[in-house]
Amino acid sequence: MRILITGGTGFVGKRLCKRLLDGGHQLTVFSRQPARVKALCGESVEAISDLQHIRSDSEFDAVINLAGEPIAEQRWTAERKAVLLESRLATTRQLVDAMGRMDKRPKCLISASAIGFYGDQGNAEVDEHSTPNEDFAHQLCAQWEQMALQAEVLGVRVCVTRIGLVVGRDGGFVSKMLLPFKLGLGGRFGSGEQWMSWVHRDDLIGLMLWLLEHEECRGVYNATAPNPVTNGDFTKTLAGLLGRPALLPMPALIAKLIFGEMASLFLTGQKVLPKRITEAGYQYQYPELSTALQEALP
Repeated sequence: MRILITGGTGFVGKRLCKRLLDGGHQLTVFSRQPARVKALCGESVEAISDLQHIRSDSEFDAVINLAGEPIAEQRWTAERKAVLLESRLATTRQLVDAMGRMDKRPKCLISASAIGFYGDQGNAEVDEHSTPNEDFAHQLCAQWEQMALQAEVLGVRVCVTRIGLVVGRDGGFVSKMLLPFKLGLGGRFGSGEQWMSWVHRDDLIGLMLWLLEHEECRGVYNATAPNPVTNGDFTKTLAGLLGRPALLPMPALIAKLIFGEMASLFLTGQKVLPKRITEAGYQYQYPELSTALQEALP
């Protein structure tokens, strides 16, 4: 296939490009820094710096949209919220516009979203049909998804992946936790009872490729492992694999003082189940947290 990818130079995107190249696909990656694309994604990958460069005679069999500013890098000021929203909506809007210009439109769009769509769900089990709770993360994801789903009007099959916390080697949120845990300074956030719905990077890529290859699949899919854990269990498992204690929890009040509104990412959660992708037949390589973390640790 000829595949156009946004976000191809990121933590997930680089590994996705390798898998696709190994499968014999031809890749074009949209990046604001096109000179870095070949080094990060592969020598045979074509780079474009502006989606306006896609013309009516451009041909792609599929589009994978992973672009967006990292949600947990900075405090959620009004300005930061606007950047998070626009970084997702602008790229997705430009993609849909580009597909509309093509004489021969892609057959499929795989577009990222996040389990933040559901808001805080307490201990309730959540699947793709669950009713969300309104907060900023929900509003962000809902608008992002609606923008991607507009491609359906063009006759493009759209699959939206609501992605959990991505576990993998050399990046992602686990890499940011390693130093304090290695020093014996790690611990749960708040009560530790909030749910963490995670997914190994290889499974995230695997299920995206599954959706790409199975034409009967369309709509929203939870991109999480089938066995979510509480924050307390997650930190205990990570500390155990590192041979360190997890004795220094971060109280909710301190987290709110440090992170502001963004603390909700760590203090609340969702027990998300990947019902639709499991029913579709996808088999997980890393269904359990302990084996996923073992692979992710250097």
